[in-house]
Amino acid sequence: MCTFGVEFIHFAMIEKLQGVVLRTIKYNDKNAIVRVYTDMHGVMAFLLPQGNGKVARQRRALFQPLSLVEIVADIRQGRDLYSIKEARCLHPLHSLHTDPIKNAVALFVTELLSAVIVEQERNPALFSFVAGSVVFLDRANDGIANFHICFLYNLGVFIGIEPDRDTYRPGCVFDMEGGVFSSCHPVHGHYVEGVEAEAVYRLSRITYANMHLFRFNRGQRNRLLQLTLDYYRLHNSALGELHSPAVLADLFS
Repeated sequence: MCTFGVEFIHFAMIEKLQGVVLRTIKYNDKNAIVRVYTDMHGVMAFLLPQGNGKVARQRRALFQPLSLVEIVADIRQGRDLYSIKEARCLHPLHSLHTDPIKNAVALFVTELLSAVIVEQERNPALFSFVAGSVVFLDRANDGIANFHICFLYNLGVFIGIEPDRDTYRPGCVFDMEGGVFSSCHPVHGHYVEGVEAEAVYRLSRITYANMHLFRFNRGQRNRLLQLTLDYYRLHNSALGELHSPAVLADLFS
């Protein structure tokens, strides 16, 4: 009789990754888990040793929300949690974590990204947009009251839920389920009309370069944020209620 042994081999590869830190949660007394959106593998979870030593404190400071980091990690097939061998700051952020207004906006960006980006796959265009947005927010001196609106709308372009602005005509309603403008009211109740439909169309032209030209009062800005988040929820069931918009509503009056 012949006996065949089966040996399971876990293939390991040391990889150098660029990433945007999303959030850190406690795992046990010795480790936390930090979730990072990476350039090569999408969202990944890494073990982050805890402690009161100098190295542990420096590493915690390195992995603040939205920090841009370079990670050398042991990537093993079949695992969902990875070990960090080396980590360094990829791009220093000078004001994002110390300016209270920018920090509040960063909280919104982090909370949003943690909900809507869950895939473990490479998406160079999306990664470039997210990392570039972090750098822009950090460098901005003023005029960031519309940053969260601009980020939210343009993120939809990269995750495939951008409204079809080519269907817009003056007087149309915006069908939030279909993502299109229409001359007829849809049979469902998820639509906006009048000035709100026009505002959705105007947002299709917003960029970081021109966002300071979009003049909204407090009520208009809050309404646009709520409408856009409602639109996201219709197209992404993972997005629940966020806590940070209430903070932004108080900041940008």
